[in-house]
Amino acid sequence: MTIRFAFYGRVSTEDQQDPEASRNWQMSRARALADRHGAIVAEYFDIGQSRSIPWKRRPQASALLVALKRPDRDFDAVVVGEPQRAFYGNQYSLTFPVLAHYGVSLWVPEVGGAVDPESEAHDLIMSVFGGMSKGERTRIRIRVRTAMAAQAQVEGRFLGGRPPYGYRLLDAGPHANPAKAADGRRLHVLEPDPLAGPIVKRIFSEYLGGLGIFAIAEGLTGDGVLSPSAYDRARNRHRTGVAWSKGAIRVILTNPRYTGRQVWNKQRKDEVLLDVEDVALGHETKLRWNDRDDWVWSTDVVHEPLVDVESFERAQALMTGHGRGRSRTRTRVRRDYVLRGLVHCGVCERKMQGQWNHERPYYRCRYPREYGLANRVEHPSNVYIAEHDVLPVLDGWLAGLFAPAELDRTVAAMWEAQVDDPVDPAAARAEQVVQECDTKLARYRAALEAGTDPALVAGWTAQVQSERAAALGAVRAPVTRPRMSRDEIRAVVDALQNVHDVLVAADTADKAAVYRQLGLRLTYRPEERTVRADVHVGAQPWGYGECPRGDLNPHPLLGD
Repeated sequence: MTIRFAFYGRVSTEDQQDPEASRNWQMSRARALADRHGAIVAEYFDIGQSRSIPWKRRPQASALLVALKRPDRDFDAVVVGEPQRAFYGNQYSLTFPVLAHYGVSLWVPEVGGAVDPESEAHDLIMSVFGGMSKGERTRIRIRVRTAMAAQAQVEGRFLGGRPPYGYRLLDAGPHANPAKAADGRRLHVLEPDPLAGPIVKRIFSEYLGGLGIFAIAEGLTGDGVLSPSAYDRARNRHRTGVAWSKGAIRVILTNPRYTGRQVWNKQRKDEVLLDVEDVALGHETKLRWNDRDDWVWSTDVVHEPLVDVESFERAQALMTGHGRGRSRTRTRVRRDYVLRGLVHCGVCERKMQGQWNHERPYYRCRYPREYGLANRVEHPSNVYIAEHDVLPVLDGWLAGLFAPAELDRTVAAMWEAQVDDPVDPAAARAEQVVQECDTKLARYRAALEAGTDPALVAGWTAQVQSERAAALGAVRAPVTRPRMSRDEIRAVVDALQNVHDVLVAADTADKAAVYRQLGLRLTYRPEERTVRADVHVGAQPWGYGECPRGDLNPHPLLGD
């Protein structure tokens, strides 16, 4: 019996691996095993995906899992060229049962054929490869971090990233690594920016002279000095850049790189579970600050300082002294805000921040307290509104959309909101290329069976397989979501019975998810003492306004 194989491989480009070369040698190993029992008829190859990412979150691996469920799939088994590339940690134990459930065998060169689900030896071998993959990644990370620490401390090398405000990058010649130099990589050092450098010196001088952080921000904004986000708009398009903030002043005053020494390891990357209730979803990477004792300082001064060491240390002592000598231990507490990210200030249009007060959630905007506005923007000092005053009226309004008089209109809007997934032109073209390559490969197999020179067919096949692999990297995993009919939507609404009671009793996270799916936006205008609520379901927008009796302090909402 001829077995039809689907090849799976993976390559990460973090360490400048060549995707084509990696795919070729993995495919060669897979063919050496599969060709004795059948032929590889499908290919799934992930490019630029870390091995630590679970199969469900890798585009091509996810597409392979989706293809498993199709009764008309064109393969009977999955073959991998190297298990360390395909499986990391416990990924084998999570993936293999799915393959077995759909009657698809897994073939790996290390066991000389198909993995036997009843064999303890096979299970042990595959588990060992998963552990080896995890250990290899850990060793690479340790080696890289150790090397970077040595380069920062001993050589004082600039290790990448954006230069701090007040400096710019200066070319320092070819990269020290010959391979990277051959690719055109260059070394860089920091040099003072002729415009921003004097501003850094001014900030330290004024702070040591007795001015506070906010006063310095006010003075810079009043003098028309561009803030860091306005000075470098290419990297800070997500910020307004309208004025200097206290945070920007504080970051400059605490940055030791202004003393001329290179400092590395101020932050670290931690991998945290996406969902503690579902470990199979894997981890996500988050940046977190390291303790000052863990920072790596260069032994020598490696670039021109903007501040002498004594002035920098005096600034740190002053900032510490503002705590009046008391050591504070802060414990971060996770608070539940139903309207997190949905409430906007009607004056500055910025999102209002959550503030827990009197055991209840509030939302506030302290724009003037954070930015030196120099009287350019008329803004109350503290715009403040309570969540518990907004929710009852908001839930009542949303429930009104499901009242008998509005139900038909609401159901129609919800039905229209069911849009098909947007088609990516590049992915669509790549999928067409894959189909064309499959057609060519089928013709080549027919030609081989008809007696065409095998060497000639092999050349054709290698070229088409290369094109197919490149196209597969751009094809996204298909996602199919069946559309609900109007009757099905109405049945779901009817099953809820009292929508208002459901909203009121809903879990905080569930209610927040509903608001976001509705496209809810709340705008609080303190000068009018109104809250404007807007939702957007499909092509149908709705709006509603309510009026609170206060503007800078929380008060109950009143009906129109």
